[in-house]
Amino acid sequence: MADESNDRDPADARENTGAADRIVHISLDDPALVARNPDIEHERRVAIFDLIEGNHFRLVSGQSGPFRVTLSLSERGIQFDIADSENTPLETIDISMAPFRRHIRDYFMVCESYYDAIRSATPDKIETIDQARRVLHNEGAETLRTRLAGQADIDDDTARRLFTLISVLQMRG
Repeated sequence: MADESNDRDPADARENTGAADRIVHISLDDPALVARNPDIEHERRVAIFDLIEGNHFRLVSGQSGPFRVTLSLSERGIQFDIADSENTPLETIDISMAPFRRHIRDYFMVCESYYDAIRSATPDKIETIDQARRVLHNEGAETLRTRLAGQADIDDDTARRLFTLISVLQMRG
């Protein structure tokens, strides 16, 4: 079942109809979506909002956008179902989840520490944890860019936001 919260949730309802090389709508096909804890749900909402606000996404096959993307977990790993702005299917990209498992595990462990720290730690401690979080996030995003190379061209910010959404798909509450 696809997450259609883009139609209900103001944080997700942004559909940007600009340039061709971009994602204008993204959803997560995840039956466990409603079971997310508040911190993970916040990460999802912010990533969707920021992604729709500004991204670069171009299919190497030459299919033109703007694009609607549904992210899901499949037997092979992560599946990107890509459609045009009218929701006509264009392409499916499957990439292995294996290269992301360590990044996701480490990223969310540091995120948990960060969420705990912002409630009670000193500003210096929070900054140190946040720096570690950003490093892990960037590593995961770079892995995603590498795995998508030859199929889709994305910029750094798009890779970071998509990595966040892939991480959210992996988390179970």
